[in-house]
Amino acid sequence: MKYERAPEIKKTIEQLVVALQFTHIDVTRIHCIRSLDAKTRAYARIWGMSKIFFEVAGIRANYIIEVVAKRFDKLSEREKIKTLIHELMHIPKTFSGALLSHRGPHHSINDREVEKIIRRIEK
Repeated sequence: MKYERAPEIKKTIEQLVVALQFTHIDVTRIHCIRSLDAKTRAYARIWGMSKIFFEVAGIRANYIIEVVAKRFDKLSEREKIKTLIHELMHIPKTFSGALLSHRGPHHSINDREVEKIIRRIEK
């Protein structure tokens, strides 16, 4: 698999975190990459870091947002933003390195919920 850093995605993430007031997200510990030859149907993915890395090695939680170049880069700007919001929604309020599932007792991560959120910044 080939990856490259994606500083333009990182900048967008930083702007989204501020605009959406996602105060639980520490953007200094969000890393963004573009995968160039991924064999997935996903447009983007988020990778968390297990708690064991902190407990054993003292490494604080970090997240990697991967955009899949061949799919993500073809999206409209609005769809790219929606995709990135979707990935940010997987980060729990604890910023623990864990990931939230698409459906939980107190949250849902789906297109309808992403639409509600994106409308807040489109006003």
